[in-house]
Amino acid sequence: MKYTELAKEILEQVGGEKNVSNLAHCVTRLRFNLKNDQLADLEKIKQIDGVVGSVNKGGQVQVIIGPHVKDVFDEVNKLGNMNSGEKPEKDDKKGFAKVLDIIAAIFIPIVGALAGSGMVKAILALSTNFGWMTTESQTYYILNLMGDAVFYFLPFLIATTAAKKFNTSPLLALVFAGILLHPDLTALRTEGLEASFLGIPIKLAVYSSSVIPIILIVLLQSYVERFMQKYTPNVVKIFVVPMVVILIVGPIGLIVLGPIGAIIGEYLAQGFTFLDERASWLVPFLVATFAPFIVMTGMHYSLGAVQATQRAAVGYGSILTPATLSYNMAQGGAVIAFAVRTKNKKLKTLATSTGLSCFMGITEPALYGITLQHKRTLASTMIGAGVAGLYAGITGIKTYSAGTSNIFSLPIYMGGDTMWNFYNAIITLIIAIVVGFIASLVLFKEDEQKGDQDGEKQNESHSSVKLNENMNKKTEVYSPLIGSTVPLSDVNDDAFATEAMGKGMAVSPTEGSVFAPFDGKVAMVFKTKHAIGLISDDGLELLIHVGIDTVKLDGQFFTTHVQEGDLIKKGDTLLSFDTEKIAEAGFDLTTPIIVTNTGQYLDVVEGDIDTVTNDTVLYTAVK
Repeated sequence: MKYTELAKEILEQVGGEKNVSNLAHCVTRLRFNLKNDQLADLEKIKQIDGVVGSVNKGGQVQVIIGPHVKDVFDEVNKLGNMNSGEKPEKDDKKGFAKVLDIIAAIFIPIVGALAGSGMVKAILALSTNFGWMTTESQTYYILNLMGDAVFYFLPFLIATTAAKKFNTSPLLALVFAGILLHPDLTALRTEGLEASFLGIPIKLAVYSSSVIPIILIVLLQSYVERFMQKYTPNVVKIFVVPMVVILIVGPIGLIVLGPIGAIIGEYLAQGFTFLDERASWLVPFLVATFAPFIVMTGMHYSLGAVQATQRAAVGYGSILTPATLSYNMAQGGAVIAFAVRTKNKKLKTLATSTGLSCFMGITEPALYGITLQHKRTLASTMIGAGVAGLYAGITGIKTYSAGTSNIFSLPIYMGGDTMWNFYNAIITLIIAIVVGFIASLVLFKEDEQKGDQDGEKQNESHSSVKLNENMNKKTEVYSPLIGSTVPLSDVNDDAFATEAMGKGMAVSPTEGSVFAPFDGKVAMVFKTKHAIGLISDDGLELLIHVGIDTVKLDGQFFTTHVQEGDLIKKGDTLLSFDTEKIAEAGFDLTTPIIVTNTGQYLDVVEGDIDTVTNDTVLYTAVK
């Protein structure tokens, strides 16, 4: 590998030597502190031959190289002095793009649950409209309950993933989700009663299916919890920290953060009511165009209440439903087009199922699984919804009864003196699907998926080459730690969780010793002692990375017992570390154990075990 050329390409894509205020490296990645991290093109970095991946974590751009990171680090350093220790300039210009990235990261782990539940709802819609099932049957009641559960209790799911994203306690985050959905709080709202805390009024909003309130609350929790962990004495930390976090974050969440969407929604509703009286054609256009964000923030509840009032007063609704018909159908068309164009098999399957559910009126799986994660699909949805909403506004379509916005609910547009209201609703539906579909086809860019496809092809190529040479050979990797197993996908580090570094498992240690998992030799001991690279006698390359971001400890609390090049036997002690002090310093001790040359193996088969010792086979690598 030409490390000099690789170093030049990486340096160019992070904004050049003058943009680097500090450069360091750990066992797998280069860590750039940049003066302006917006100059770093992460997508182009990922496409560089020799780069495994790239992330921006906490303002630090990390370029994942793998076992050869030291060689690349040396070459980058030759290109200029990048270890001045100068702090990077604070950059607050990420704004909307950063918000979308956070939303996408939080929803990636729960997309499957959303998509599955969405399909259950879609099947129910088909069953009732074709007469296979009635809405009064117990079967419908139970299936509808099952399909609704993930959406109603969405704050619980988001609390868990947001806590992981913001590096805070997931159990405390679940407490706050429980507060938002507590039946006593819901009862106060449904009964029309008032609530207050220390004399401060609390706006009783609808939190089922909401997204933004719990994300804001967990974000605040992360700051308060870190502060309390830092300044609370260890002897009382176990109960003082959660108590104070609940007492601080809970009231702020209920009084300020939680009702934000509802409060803004009410003002928005007043504005749309004003427009409806003076320029009614404009309302469906605006609501449809910005529906992804209106739905995401929960403001559609306020608009729905206004439309219900409007229907009670004048006999029809025109503020929300024509717009959501446009939005639902446009998103379905855009996401189906995404499924047609993408070469990524997993995304194609997800986009197909969630796109079809949009036509049944269930848009959340598509919104969070595809649309918000791909800006071009988001733009296509807004274009299709906007054009259809404009037509709906100009023709003045209205709903004459309550109903959801799906392809089977068109009869709610029947009313008035002629059938043209109904016909215009059909035309609106067609415009939304067609324009959304075409816009997505035109705007789609396969580069977003290129890295995934290249990686799949590369792995397939390596596997096929090695398969003939090493058929049926396997290497058993024993656990190097005593503790409990953790799926790699649950590790709080994208480089490991996404298997970008290779396949494997992780262990949450109960004792502070790392043992040799096989016979072989030590390939590398990192200078900060938190990680070690090994090679087995038959060529398996293994990385043992004790804890997450423990490189920041700079070797504190770690002791090495071997050196690079030492021969090892299974069971030899390689490293030791102080679990209590590392945990007190605020670091996660979950230890990924990765096969870094995964591409040379047909599969890495995990053991079906919960607790492990050095006599337990953690997984088996098969050639």
